[in-house]
Amino acid sequence: MLVNRTRERLSQGEAVFGCGLQVYRSSEIPRAFASAGFDYVFIDMEHGAYDLETVHDMIIASNGAGITPIVRVAELLYSLIARLLDAGAQGIILPRVEDPKILEEALSWMRFPPMGKRGYGVNTTMIGYEARGFGEIIEHQNRNTLSVVQFETTVAMERADELLSLKGLDIAMVGPADLSISLGIPGQFDHPLLISTVDKLIEKCNRHGVVPGIQTRSLAMAKMWTEHGMRFVGAAAEHVLLLEKAKETVSQLKTARVAAPAT
Repeated sequence: MLVNRTRERLSQGEAVFGCGLQVYRSSEIPRAFASAGFDYVFIDMEHGAYDLETVHDMIIASNGAGITPIVRVAELLYSLIARLLDAGAQGIILPRVEDPKILEEALSWMRFPPMGKRGYGVNTTMIGYEARGFGEIIEHQNRNTLSVVQFETTVAMERADELLSLKGLDIAMVGPADLSISLGIPGQFDHPLLISTVDKLIEKCNRHGVVPGIQTRSLAMAKMWTEHGMRFVGAAAEHVLLLEKAKETVSQLKTARVAAPAT
C-alpha cells in the first residue's frame, strides 16, 4: 500500500512544496511535477472546472509517479470527500472553514472508525491489488491521509485556537487571496496587516502541533513564507508556471534575435 511521503516529511519536521492544478485537464502534469521534485500536487475542485473522472486520472498518475495527490473539495460534503479518498487521494483540503462544529464533523469523514466516520468501501484497485485485511487497511489509510483546512477569513483567524485544537487536523493552510479581501486589503499580499495576521496563525499552529501552510501565487511569495516558518507551501499553479516560463523563453529569444549579426 502506498505511503504518504508528504506526511512522512512533515512528521520529520521538514518543509514540503507543491503546486496547484487548476486549469489544464492532463494527468501528465502531475508526472512532470513529480519529475521536477515537487512533494505534492494541489488538485483544485473548488475553483477548477475538473470533474471526478479527470481528478481520478490525475490521482492515479500522481500515485504512480510518487507525488502526493491532495484535492480541494468545493464544499464540506461527505459525498465529495469519501469518493475522492476512495479514488486514491492522499489528502483533502477543506475550504472556507469558520465553524468548529462543522469542521469537526468534516474531519471525521476522512478517517475510518474508531478515529472517524468514513465508510468502508475499499476495493483491490485502491490498495494496488494487494491481499490485505480490514484492520491493516484501516490503520494504513488513517495514518496516511492528510487533512488540510483553509484559513481564509478574519472570523477563522479569530477562532483559530478553537479550530486548531480539533482532533484530526494536520495542516492549517492560509488562503491569502480571500484573507486579504476579508481584511479589507484585497490583493495586497505584502501589506503589514496580512503579514502580521498570518504570522500570528503560524505561532498558534506551532503551539497546537498543527503544520502551518499557505498557497501562494508566485515563487517570491512562496520563498518569503517559507522563511517565515510555513512548512506546507504551494507555489502558484500549472498555468502560471507555463506562462511565466513561456514569457521568459520568448523574451530571451527576442534578445538573441536583436543581438544576432546581420547577414
